[in-house]
Amino acid sequence: PMAAGMDFSFLSDPGAFARGQPAVDEGFGFGELRDLGTEAFAMAPVERPETFCEDIKKSGEAPGLMDFAHGTTTLGFVFEKGIIIAVDSRASMGSYISSQTVKKVIEINDFLLGTMAGGAADCSFWERHLTRLCRMHELRTKERISVAAASKLLANIFFQYRGRGLSCGTMVAGWDKKGPSLYMVDDQGERFKGTRFSVGSGSPFAYGVLDSGYKYDLSLEEAVELGRRAIYHATHRDGASGGVVRVYHVHEKGWTKMIAGEDVNELHWKYAKDKGMVGNE
Repeated sequence: PMAAGMDFSFLSDPGAFARGQPAVDEGFGFGELRDLGTEAFAMAPVERPETFCEDIKKSGEAPGLMDFAHGTTTLGFVFEKGIIIAVDSRASMGSYISSQTVKKVIEINDFLLGTMAGGAADCSFWERHLTRLCRMHELRTKERISVAAASKLLANIFFQYRGRGLSCGTMVAGWDKKGPSLYMVDDQGERFKGTRFSVGSGSPFAYGVLDSGYKYDLSLEEAVELGRRAIYHATHRDGASGGVVRVYHVHEKGWTKMIAGEDVNELHWKYAKDKGMVGNE
């Protein structure tokens, strides 16, 4: 097995952080990202760990073992007053619901947010790792990393792990010198910039609501309600999505949590009442 060591030399002089730039700064380059490849984790003790998941599936020795039945609903869209990010909170594996309180928005810094869809461990680990990379960039350059650069760092990491079983569909949203930006990054290393994204098993239902109600000149209240309603409808139709709705607003002064957690069951009865219905039709 292979394992990586971590450089703790900075602990010998913690005051270096308070003095600003270190005496010798080799910079932050993509060479460091390349080092994250095979040295980041101890590899599985098999002949070809890089294709283990595919080999097991093709062999037929463990049918269903590699069919990860995960689900979620996350969405983001750009509008006149910034970006809205909305997510559900359910973690599941097939028909088994393991949690209703998962935090699917990673607060990278005061101006950057990331979302999780796919494998909870994969998304959580790599987006928290991205948080560390963004902080190191800020310490070295004395300015916040751009949204484009942050999403590119994540895409480069995923690209190096293609075929090794990662399951991630993420969005990176934030505000920088160029204004609001929204990117979608998947586990194949693909990266797209856009104005509307929804990721997860409930995304077809969320897109239906999002596409019908989206306008660039939405007010903040209308935008928050659109995000909330889209997530609710996705949780109503998709069994792998549920729990509570969380909504964030990204703006020029950072991000604001607009809805900390609203139960989708309560929203069901609320929306039914608004339409003059009982809710059990």
